[in-house]
Amino acid sequence: MDQDQIRKFLKDYKEGLISEDEIIKILKRDPYEDMDFAKVDLHRGLRQGVSEVIYGQGKTPDQIIKISKKLLESQEGVLITRLTKDKAQIIEKDLPLKYYEMGNIGLLGKMKDKTSGGKILIASGGTSDMIVCEEAALTSEFLGNEVERLYDVGVAGIHRLFNNLDKILDARVIIAVAGMEGALASVIAGLADCPVIAVPTSIGYGAAFNGLAALLSMLNSCASGVSVVNIDNGFGAAYQASLINQIRSK
Repeated sequence: MDQDQIRKFLKDYKEGLISEDEIIKILKRDPYEDMDFAKVDLHRGLRQGVSEVIYGQGKTPDQIIKISKKLLESQEGVLITRLTKDKAQIIEKDLPLKYYEMGNIGLLGKMKDKTSGGKILIASGGTSDMIVCEEAALTSEFLGNEVERLYDVGVAGIHRLFNNLDKILDARVIIAVAGMEGALASVIAGLADCPVIAVPTSIGYGAAFNGLAALLSMLNSCASGVSVVNIDNGFGAAYQASLINQIRSK
């Protein structure tokens, strides 16, 4: 259940399509469902505006299926992150899953309608960062945002970035995704007039330390307006970007 559904219930009540008792019954449902192996948060969308997202890593396909079915009883769409292809193939036999291998994202039901006039730009240092970029892009779209992708514009060929300056200036929020030394976020933040969310990736040779070098570079950015999420956390960056992008529409 989310805030949009509550608004719909109230609209239906005004139009005589649903009774007061039916609304009370809906709101009296337990805020979570205890399924033994999981306690599914059914009121998160009501509290936060975004319903619970399933983190697929570490869960069995059967657990994901059961949690998804419970969530779909009260919401129109379910997002599953860190979902591997082999798990997706099992889930597809039971549920109408749409799977995006580049991004390891599964979607049940539909994405939210666009709820903001702003745009989230997702830029990557290299093609190898795309799996994290797509996690961020698909999450942003699921949350009702317009997304523009700008991939493989790292500082090793900085002219590629400058040739897309209009896209940087048009964005309301930018997610900068990069591994190696993670310099992309600082360069973009030095050009942009909007918040920049930096995502270090685990891409790089030995001294990159699986993304630690990029993380430290981004945390030490000399450009103002940069915030940093954890290594490979495209989902977290997208969630934060969506909150920023949709402030004006509230």
